[in-house]
Amino acid sequence: MAQPYCVPDGDVEVVLEVKKSRFIARAAYAASRPEAMAHLTQARLDYPDARHHCWAYLLGNPGCAASAAMNDAGEPSGTAGKPILNVIQHKGIGDLMVVVIRYFGGVKLGAGGLVRAYAGVTEAALSQLPLAQHLPRCEATLTLGFAQEQPLRHWAAGHEATVGRVDYGVGVTMGLSLPAAQREALEAFCRAHAIGCVID
Repeated sequence: MAQPYCVPDGDVEVVLEVKKSRFIARAAYAASRPEAMAHLTQARLDYPDARHHCWAYLLGNPGCAASAAMNDAGEPSGTAGKPILNVIQHKGIGDLMVVVIRYFGGVKLGAGGLVRAYAGVTEAALSQLPLAQHLPRCEATLTLGFAQEQPLRHWAAGHEATVGRVDYGVGVTMGLSLPAAQREALEAFCRAHAIGCVID
């Protein structure tokens, strides 16, 4: 069964200065690659004169992520995107995009210094990021008689399920979105009331 996990419940921006270089970390909710890339585009618009816009994202449950990606954006390979992603994974936050903007201060930090700076500013941002719990949901299609509709709606209201599309024909076809944790309870209810039930 899908497990709940933490997701951003807002945005945060943190600034860290290391040997005159300024690192600005932005963390925000992103449930898809296009959403993540939109945050990157916004960072480039907000800080057009920065030398680097490095980033990493992790989509879905951090324990078994649907997708993850990173980019060093001109920094030496492995010194920016990977440290950002490592911190995201360590924090166990899903549906998250982190962009770190760097203004070069004239002093070279070396590979180790860059890794520490990118990881450090990401850690600082994620420590301040407001979080919410994402509860996985599943979708059900139910076929029932007219007399069964009201009891089913009553069950849904008591189990955090929301009624979607309802079609009336010979009987009733109803779409239901419910927390994954309530799946077995719905199946038991449907068996007890002879309701046809297909859950995605």
